[in-house]
Amino acid sequence: MRACVVLPTLNEAENLEALVRRLRETAPEVDVLIVDDDSTDGTGAIADALARAEPAVRVLHRRGKKGYGESLTEGFRAALEAGADVVGSMDCDFSHDPGALPSLLSAIEEADLVIGSRYVAGGAIRSWGLYRTALSATANAFVRALFAVPVRDCTSGFRAYRRTVLEAIPWGRLHSTGYSFLVEVLYWATLSPERSVREVPICYVDRARGVSKMGVRQILSGAANLIKLRLELARRKS
Repeated sequence: MRACVVLPTLNEAENLEALVRRLRETAPEVDVLIVDDDSTDGTGAIADALARAEPAVRVLHRRGKKGYGESLTEGFRAALEAGADVVGSMDCDFSHDPGALPSLLSAIEEADLVIGSRYVAGGAIRSWGLYRTALSATANAFVRALFAVPVRDCTSGFRAYRRTVLEAIPWGRLHSTGYSFLVEVLYWATLSPERSVREVPICYVDRARGVSKMGVRQILSGAANLIKLRLELARRKS
């Protein structure tokens, strides 16, 4: 199977080159697609240099900061158009270990969607305090209560999708552009009972360099979008 991993970037100049080098070492058979959201710190230029040096690395430059969800949407579309059978996604700040990508790709051979999970046996989180741990647990419980998805880690962005899963998602109906986009995609990806989902354990490590893009505004906006989606789905059923 031909695989491509999508890396959405926004001001990741301190991390991008090292991350891509590590990916090429651990999974040399996997294409890398960097989707840069108009970074102002030189991330785009670093991405271009990596693409010139590595034929398996491509770059998609976006104008204007349109958000994480739209970056992934465009990246997924471009990967599928390039012929990928499996499309992965991961953060670009080393919170997702590039060395864990092969375990996701191995699992996708017998599944339709694979999630790198912090909350299954063997999974872990490092460097989080009580507040962030409680916030993440609450967010996952909130998502499971709203959508009844059969997943422990609903908010993980470290994933691998089969082509057929991405092709079945109604992209025009998604409400979110931020990180709650991941939950909407998960809902549609798991809607069919015929699709198999696996979670493989990962160790999540908080970023050591650069600035987090997740803030209170993003969290509240994401929760509002998910409630909007739940209400819309309820109306459609009635």
